[in-house]
Amino acid sequence: MNRATSFFLLPLLAFLLSALPGLSAHADEKPPSGPQYAIALHGKPKYPPDFKHLDYVNPDAPKGGTLRVGVVGTFDSLNPFLSKGVSAAGLTNMRSYLVYESLMQNAFDEPFSLYGIIAKSIEMPEDRGWVRFELREEAKWNDGVPISADDVVWTFETLTTKGEPFFKAYWGDVESVTADGPKTVTFKFKVKGNAELPLIIAEMAVLPKHYWTAEGRDFADSSSLTPPLTSGPYMIGKINAPRSIEYVRNPNWWGKDLPFFKGMNNYERIVFDYYMDEKVAHQAFLSGEFDYKNENNEHLWQTTYDVPAVKDGRLIKELISHTRPAGMQAFAYNTRRAHFADVKVREALAYALDFEWSNKQLAFGAYTRTNSYFANSDLASSGLPSAEELKILEPFRGKIPEEVFTTEYKAPVTDGSGNARANLKKAADMLEAAGYVMGPDKVRVKQTEKGPVKLEFEILLNQVAFERWTQPFIQNLARIGVKAKIRTLVDAAQYQNRLMEYDFDMIVHTIGQSDSPGNEQREYWGSDKVDIPGARNHMGVKDPVVDEIVTQLIHATSREDLITKTRALDRVLLWNHYVIPMWHYDKWRMAYWKKLKRPQTLSGIAPLVEQTWWIDPAAQEAGTKPAP
Repeated sequence: MNRATSFFLLPLLAFLLSALPGLSAHADEKPPSGPQYAIALHGKPKYPPDFKHLDYVNPDAPKGGTLRVGVVGTFDSLNPFLSKGVSAAGLTNMRSYLVYESLMQNAFDEPFSLYGIIAKSIEMPEDRGWVRFELREEAKWNDGVPISADDVVWTFETLTTKGEPFFKAYWGDVESVTADGPKTVTFKFKVKGNAELPLIIAEMAVLPKHYWTAEGRDFADSSSLTPPLTSGPYMIGKINAPRSIEYVRNPNWWGKDLPFFKGMNNYERIVFDYYMDEKVAHQAFLSGEFDYKNENNEHLWQTTYDVPAVKDGRLIKELISHTRPAGMQAFAYNTRRAHFADVKVREALAYALDFEWSNKQLAFGAYTRTNSYFANSDLASSGLPSAEELKILEPFRGKIPEEVFTTEYKAPVTDGSGNARANLKKAADMLEAAGYVMGPDKVRVKQTEKGPVKLEFEILLNQVAFERWTQPFIQNLARIGVKAKIRTLVDAAQYQNRLMEYDFDMIVHTIGQSDSPGNEQREYWGSDKVDIPGARNHMGVKDPVVDEIVTQLIHATSREDLITKTRALDRVLLWNHYVIPMWHYDKWRMAYWKKLKRPQTLSGIAPLVEQTWWIDPAAQEAGTKPAP
């Protein structure tokens, strides 16, 4: 199940918690019959029908004040459901956590459970061949018009025909959707046993048919900055593109009394301020121009927060452990390029990344090397395949790397001294074996039918911060006769367009994963996505074995079965060397001004500052001024 629905690391909503004690006890229970208030992928929902609020909120949080959020980049669109354009912060193309509501929503302290929002109930058969939703009578658009089953049907049809390619792939097993009445909608599926499909349908943000079909409106216009009609707790306020966008809380919002939202949506206004440069944004934060920062740079965390505001307590620094699956951050190959179509070349170049030295020099040794596409979760493969994994993998013997069966995957390791001679020697030998010999200009070359081809490529970045990590890698590549260069595009639209067209050799790429991987894996690895512009198979994976294992994963019958199939997929991906793994970190580095307060218990997978934190009315007056 994909919760990563953008090319960038926006605060997207669906990385779900892994391995909570007691939550797998009901993994093999059949779903209950009849309409239900909530649903779990495997087992039972955590919260009972009469729950009062979620555990990761303060139900008595005061309302009011303005939250200012800093964003690096730009925006030119208010439609996050299209491939073209860069949508504003605060919008996502599944559920918009500020302005649109979905049929149901995740609780962020369960592996994958959904509770009714627009839908008051969900119903499906044991084989999950269809799903039916009954909508709440009180659910309304912010113009007062009731949300109807026709809105749901129109949304699905529009997103799968005019939206970004992700939607068509994600919901590809839906055969039909019909409005059975003003408040009842049924989805029928092409297949049975896809346990996740009813849930990912339930996550769909619902759009207003009467608004978008009005004369003069074009849903596919990616450049429009006209605030659309929405259904969520906030409405779009002032827009100063590309510098800022404001969201204003709707005091008459139809969903404010639902137990699911008790203690949420506490700010009167949320303003996203944009900065073109990371350094400028950081200095603006330290000066009090915006209110919090989830710091993702260990070097900045260690070296730049020794400021008066931290010393006198106005600016709080807090390390908070989390249990969010880390996914994979890596140097990712575009295997559509001739050099990188050769798995041995891909494997060889990994030996030029000296993670241990860079981690020590650039990050104070804080990071952990990533050795799985599902790192920091029980979904990650380790050791050799289990007996259950072998049942999945054995039919593919001879079609997948033999190392899948014989060797635990570990990214190349050095002693951290900065002298990676042994690794570079191994890389050079592997390149020689792949036909790349050293040329007179110290760049390796391979003779092909079309003539000699040099081993050179470009690493496309969208963050200046990654240059410090990439330069040592490039220097090591040069030592083995590989010519690489950096190109950094800080313009978000430019970078996104390059990715959409697969116009790159290598990128620093993050493949976010949830604790319930499923249908979105088709979008990441599906052979049929390789040539579709805007799809998310960035590496160009085209392997029928991967396609088959993904299909098996989607049809997992229990939590244990899902774990087994995910680990099998992980091994096949790792040993095909589509990426050079980088690192992950199991804590949030939260820095925030004292006026912000947070729930005592956080969800474990996202800090949810915009949704669950609040402003202390007394501290608001003190603001960022020095203590007397």
